[in-house]
Amino acid sequence: MKFLGIIPARYGSKRLEGKPLLDICGKSMIRRVYEQSVKALDEVYVATDDQRIRDEVLDFGGKVVMTDPDHNTGTNRCLEALEIVRSEKGRNYDVVVNIQGDEPLLNPSQVLELMDCYKDPNAEIATLVTPVIRLDDLFNESEVFVVFDKNNYALYFSRSVIPHVHGKHKTKWLKKQKFYKHLGLYAYTVDALRTFANMPRTSLEVAESLEQNRWIQNGGKIKVSLTEFDSIPVDTIDDLERVREMVRSRKASGRE
Repeated sequence: MKFLGIIPARYGSKRLEGKPLLDICGKSMIRRVYEQSVKALDEVYVATDDQRIRDEVLDFGGKVVMTDPDHNTGTNRCLEALEIVRSEKGRNYDVVVNIQGDEPLLNPSQVLELMDCYKDPNAEIATLVTPVIRLDDLFNESEVFVVFDKNNYALYFSRSVIPHVHGKHKTKWLKKQKFYKHLGLYAYTVDALRTFANMPRTSLEVAESLEQNRWIQNGGKIKVSLTEFDSIPVDTIDDLERVREMVRSRKASGRE
């Protein structure tokens, strides 16, 4: 199968404006995401509507396409980027991997694990989850949680911790129930991407501000792959400082 990696990147953000360009120990966030992505994928493009992000990507030698500024989701931006790349390069692709531009600690193995979902010929949309092992994650408002069935298909995604453990204080939940948090990495067959991007928004998507619930509410299935590699989405200054400290630690130990 032919895979295309797309990293949607917007300058505007309600909580952390300009975050793709924020410095993390000598490299921009978008550069760190891109450099990790190309370790797993042959073709990766940043999809942006901002000239500053475009210039940064070109400066470090990456590939970038300019997309419409009015997209309301990263999925729609991915679809436009796919069509631009196909038109300019004259190439066809089977699967688009949507890589979040605000996860600078992305591990290339995560991308490979996601791609492995397509060994199942029935897989249309796939994503990654990882077990919650830190109690702090249950109190982190930046995290998204997921429950899934015995066949590893998602039942629901929520910004609330799910499932709820009745009758127990939240600090005791990890001892009573296994929880999984969603990592911001998706893959779509080209047909599924087109269908998904053209679906109207749904009530559960709007309520949670999670576009993947649109697919589920319309009866679609999302294949879930478990990974041991965690990742930290950078949505706030606190997230950014946490990531910076982890990168400093890696550099000090020779792992960066």
